[in-house]
Amino acid sequence: MTSLLLQTKFHVPTRRRGLVARSGLKERLGGAVESALTLVSAPAGFGKTTLLTDWLTAAPGDGRITAWLSLDHSDNDPALFWAYFVAALRMAAPGVGEGALALLTSTESPTEAFVVTLLNDLAALSDDVVLVLDDYHVIEEPQVQDKMAYLVEHLPPQIRLVIASRADPALPLARLRARGQLVEIRAADLRFTLDEATAYLNDVMGLDLTPGDVTALEARTEGWIAALQLAALSMQGRDDVARLHCRLLRR
Repeated sequence: MTSLLLQTKFHVPTRRRGLVARSGLKERLGGAVESALTLVSAPAGFGKTTLLTDWLTAAPGDGRITAWLSLDHSDNDPALFWAYFVAALRMAAPGVGEGALALLTSTESPTEAFVVTLLNDLAALSDDVVLVLDDYHVIEEPQVQDKMAYLVEHLPPQIRLVIASRADPALPLARLRARGQLVEIRAADLRFTLDEATAYLNDVMGLDLTPGDVTALEARTEGWIAALQLAALSMQGRDDVARLHCRLLRR
């Protein structure tokens, strides 16, 4: 099955130019080394993938061994999901999961023995590994969710999962939170602050708005990145429209 996997799903998205520095959020991501799970949960347009891409690519020499998997609706097939999951891990740790893959190909659906074998393989690794699962909200299959919950609760300390999702996943978040094994970045954390909105609108998009104009836009959009982007695109190259638009927003 691994020969049929789409290899581009393992590629970290290209880092965009002109990003607003989000050092505080990246420090939180980088400092969560003792957490089994880091959850980046927010609706569409809050910059989840952009943040994780920037975090992974901005400092490639800091000792992290990382892997990436972009999920889609077809991954609700349990066998396909776990084939991709193991293949993504093998991008960071070649050879890991050999016994688990053998079990996966010999059964119609992944069993608990498959997950236990995979966990034992991961526990034998000497390096720390970070695996990012992007767009996890597409996973709705209970069989996948149940096995993932078991895996997350029993991850060895050198393995860390980072999940980006538009909704909270069906995982034991409360128990992980109580154990101090969960780091959460949510919509309120991802919203642009006034300073970040200023940097985006004026430095990145080149609008040269006044502080009052930026404040009006930031307040109206509540720091939602997608809305700020749409507003900026509509005003680029049209200074008169930009000024009028911002004046209307203040009313």
